[in-house]
Amino acid sequence: MANKNDYYETLGINKQASDDDIKKAYRNMAKKYHPDNNPGDSAAEAKFKEVNEANAILSDGEKRRAYDQFGHAAFQQGGGGGGWGGAADFSDMFSSVFNQMDIGDIFGGGSRARRGPRRGADMQMRLHIKFEEAVFGTTRDIQMQTYDSCATCKGSGAAPGTHAETCKKCNGSGSERVVRQTMLGVMTTVETCTACRGEGKVIRDPCTTCRGQGRTRTTKTLQVTVPKGIDDGQQIRLTGKGEVGEKGAQAGDLYISVQVAPHKLFTRSGNNLHLDVPITFVQAALGDEISIPLLDGSEEKYVLKSGTQPGSVVSLKGKGVPSLRNNRNVGDLLVKLIVTVPTQMNDRQKELLKGFNEAMGDDYKYHKKRWFDKVKEYFM
Repeated sequence: MANKNDYYETLGINKQASDDDIKKAYRNMAKKYHPDNNPGDSAAEAKFKEVNEANAILSDGEKRRAYDQFGHAAFQQGGGGGGWGGAADFSDMFSSVFNQMDIGDIFGGGSRARRGPRRGADMQMRLHIKFEEAVFGTTRDIQMQTYDSCATCKGSGAAPGTHAETCKKCNGSGSERVVRQTMLGVMTTVETCTACRGEGKVIRDPCTTCRGQGRTRTTKTLQVTVPKGIDDGQQIRLTGKGEVGEKGAQAGDLYISVQVAPHKLFTRSGNNLHLDVPITFVQAALGDEISIPLLDGSEEKYVLKSGTQPGSVVSLKGKGVPSLRNNRNVGDLLVKLIVTVPTQMNDRQKELLKGFNEAMGDDYKYHKKRWFDKVKEYFM
């Protein structure tokens, strides 16, 4: 018998490796040396056989213990392991490995046998709303083209008075074992049942309305509740409101992307609203009671202090946007006071302003001079 490499070395692991370590190492090595990835490479083919042989022993607890105790001698004819060494034995071993594992998991080219009808697809759509509707919430009726449960068969796919039968080929499992002769021997894989296409059931007399699909294309109207405080670009998820699945399978979800139109006066930053309110020079200088418009159409009175400076910001607590997570938490309305300067004045108005400037005296002019002095100092 030719000398064999140590099984642990073949998989690149140590003797303390766990079952998960062995499984992971085997997958990596099998993928690396698989003949499909190395066409015509006899060395890779030989290495692939070694990898599978090592995995067959080390992944079996009883065989691994025998190998750890007796080495390769445990599996020679007449040895302590009972023997499996031969071409036919190797084929059986190889088949058993793939019976336990989806070939697609190892080589990336297969797919698991699935059972049952497919879940409905998720759907996406946009919803355009007003600025006020985003802040205060609203309800909207939307229409969408989608699959809905067939009214004739109630979603079963079978003609009225009939029902789906258990697939006789796979006994309802949705999968079948396929045995193939390969260059490595006989290999058994688990694949999707060709008779029921993995659903486990077969419809002998399909519904004529939906042709056995259990769903039909239709236009559906749905009422959507837009929560208070939602912002532009955020999504609303409606579970189970997407496309209905085949033959009564679970429906997908509907994702609604909210597009908020800008407002002519108000802007938003988080849960705060912003508003620019114009006031006159006289109101800023002497003080006054002004009306501040609110987003809901009402007004709130506010008393300006004398000497209010241009650009001052007034905060109205709780007049902003409700929190999307907790509507009891409401942001503020931040009002920026904009002092307007007249662009057209008659002669009398100009004379009055000149008189006002003179009446302010040296103290007023001193403040202006001091500011210019500071500017000069900055650039010196």
